Amino acid sequence: MTALSQWLGRPSARALRRLAAAASLLGAALTGPALAQDGRRVSVTGEIADSWCTISGLMFAKGTAHHQCAVWCALGGIPVAIRDAEGALYLILRIGDDTDSAANPRIARIATHEVTVNGELLERDGVKHLLVDQIADDKGVINLTHDEHGIQPFGN
Repeated sequence: MTALSQWLGRPSARALRRLAAAASLLGAALTGPALAQDGRRVSVTGEIADSWCTISGLMFAKGTAHHQCAVWCALGGIPVAIRDAEGALYLILRIGDDTDSAANPRIARIATHEVTVNGELLERDGVKHLLVDQIADDKGVINLTHDEHGIQPFGN
């Protein structure tokens, strides 16, 4: 018997169960974040869009017809995404070293712009998330949709 085991005494069955449970939780805590952070480097091109109008279908959510609403949503804390040419959405979690993802003025300034970004893609439960390192190209607002849809959301 070691000095430590003599000092601790013989653990009870309850203490052993608690120790096993604590070890399991610690193991899950240490592996969980590693799995969530297991991303791959990507380059994504598409239009910066607010996720609320895009997903809800409440209103037409593209280009200049939706620009002001997209800015308001971004500044109001609605998650911002990049919608690629195939319609896939990539939620932007961070741009560069910004610490704010919600209500971030940097993201609001590029609302409805067509951009190409480089970063890390994280996928979890079918949702694509982007940690953007760099905005490699910003073409500005190129999706001009007034003729077809009028200025939205509050008339012309």
